[in-house]
Amino acid sequence: MYRTLEVCSNRGGFETVPEPPRPIDLAQARHRLEAAGIAVVDARVMLIAALEAEVTISRTGRILLKTPDRAVADRTFAELQRLLDLPVAAKASQGGPRTRRKIEGLRA
Repeated sequence: MYRTLEVCSNRGGFETVPEPPRPIDLAQARHRLEAAGIAVVDARVMLIAALEAEVTISRTGRILLKTPDRAVADRTFAELQRLLDLPVAAKASQGGPRTRRKIEGLRA
């Protein structure tokens, strides 16, 4: 199961990681994404895919969604889950107080 999307420290996007750890087979992920017509850059230790938001997928399972827009990040992650058959994230929340402050700062 993936953690709820959280704002990255630079506020330029969102990230999520699987808990417990769940490595991703990057070769298989690349094949699935390309079969769906999605452009992918294979950097050997990670994939960069052009979905609604640019997505970086590491072999550790960590996923970065490069958009400051929460709705775009949610839609992009949902599409990625469908394409790669990733486990569903925990029910979305605003996270703890620190995460809420970061999200509220993005809205300001």
